[in-house]
Amino acid sequence: ARDAVLLFDLIHSVDRLELARELDRRAAAAGKVVEVLVQVNLAGEVTKGGFAPDELKGAVEALGGLSALRVRGLMTIPPPVEHGDQARAWFRRLRELRDEAGLEHLSMGMSDDFEVAVEEGATIVRVGTAIFGPRA
Repeated sequence: ARDAVLLFDLIHSVDRLELARELDRRAAAAGKVVEVLVQVNLAGEVTKGGFAPDELKGAVEALGGLSALRVRGLMTIPPPVEHGDQARAWFRRLRELRDEAGLEHLSMGMSDDFEVAVEEGATIVRVGTAIFGPRA
């Protein structure tokens, strides 16, 4: 958290209130306002962090009360799928949640499913594997 607020203008993975409060504290100490995306765990996967959809409204409200953070949007990584189109329902759900919250950005979609994510409204995609190849 310490280095993140100094190095980055947009932090994509705020997955719990404790992290948000720490980022807020460190950003305030640095005299900086940091933009964040709230991570949503749409499928309730125990291997992933993030707020459950039914916790999201309260989380966004709580983060909105922090002086050195600005919530700009939502982020998710859907459960693994065989074909990109199978992630469409997850992406659509995140868009609906974003619209309900009145936020701007949607960070969703990776190298195998980014086209579907863009069709469903993604404003940010993560395509490292498509650019750099698989991890060694």
